[in-house]
Amino acid sequence: MSEIVFDAVRHAFGEREVLRGIDLRITERRVGIIGSNGSGKSTLARTINGLLAPNSGTVTVDGVDAAKKGAQVRKKVGFVFTDPDTQIVMPTVAEDLAFSLRRSGLSKQDVAERVQDILVRFRLDGHAEHPAHLLSGGQKQLLAIGAVLIRRPEVVVADEPTTLLDLRNARVVADALDSIDQQVIVVTHQLALLDSFERVIVIDDGLVAFDGSPADAVPAYRELVM
Repeated sequence: MSEIVFDAVRHAFGEREVLRGIDLRITERRVGIIGSNGSGKSTLARTINGLLAPNSGTVTVDGVDAAKKGAQVRKKVGFVFTDPDTQIVMPTVAEDLAFSLRRSGLSKQDVAERVQDILVRFRLDGHAEHPAHLLSGGQKQLLAIGAVLIRRPEVVVADEPTTLLDLRNARVVADALDSIDQQVIVVTHQLALLDSFERVIVIDDGLVAFDGSPADAVPAYRELVM
């Protein structure tokens, strides 16, 4: 597993300080991040692969500074957004998957094989030529996850990947995340998703309010919001 280290991480949007001195070391395979809206959890997630540079402090992935060497870190850390439409850029499902490999240096045959593997894995093989933006919400999110996994990152960060989905599709996406071999860090409001996780970090008002097992962290979070 990769080692992700937050050292005195602070970040503000205007005058509002969203992260107020985060110190964490993450090495577990399945980690959840929970907290109320506006607590800073999504901001925290976006610093992991350099999508957002903290105002002060550092975030490193296996010793590499995510803010200073974002391109290098993003080869190792993939990011799944809440709304898959922000990630889908090509007309069809197969084209969108292949687009993720445009700078990989792989041969056309290797690209085609990886695309087919993802299509089958996420049960999208019957939709290869389907307009990507006309998929169901759950299928779009599976495509977004597939477009990240096709690059074979070591870490996948998912920011509320089930928030826009109904219960059935949320379960499908949760199962898909649970099935992958990579290290996974998930920001979520769906607490049942965390049952199989090794560690859950509770963020409140820009600080780590609790850090432990799901069995301990979820009740601690509920006490915070009651």
